[in-house]
Amino acid sequence: MPALPRSAASLACVAVLAAGLAGCASVVDVDPAEDAANARCADVMIALPPLVAENEQRDTNSQATSAWGDPSKVVLRCGVVVPSPTTDPCVTVNDVDWVVREGDPAWTATTYGRDPAVEVLFDPDEVASSTVLVELGAAVARVDQTRACVALSDATPVPSGG
Repeated sequence: MPALPRSAASLACVAVLAAGLAGCASVVDVDPAEDAANARCADVMIALPPLVAENEQRDTNSQATSAWGDPSKVVLRCGVVVPSPTTDPCVTVNDVDWVVREGDPAWTATTYGRDPAVEVLFDPDEVASSTVLVELGAAVARVDQTRACVALSDATPVPSGG
């Protein structure tokens, strides 16, 4: 699995605070995605909800990024590399397909079949993936879907190649 972007460090603040150490700054430090200047990212950003999994939206220091919770529980970046067909799990939540990669502690969910792609980092021990993906679905759906997840078998959903 590729290394998580620096935005995963924001999620590390969860562990730091849980250990009783110093908190995070008020502005979340998030690396912008390569295609963050894509106009479609602006469409996504203006549609983001002010609350995700009962966490308030916070300011970030990069274009086409957002975070929720203090410390950050959910971090979003628009304009990440569009996933190619993969054997990683792909789930459909309210008509939005997501490629999900488990990490420790952060999981990464990346929209599949949408360009630009949107990446969401979250700790599933802190917030439920189903809640996060449902609550962000309407905003990311503003980017048209051109490909969809397909199931090779009843138990293993993966993205299609077309």
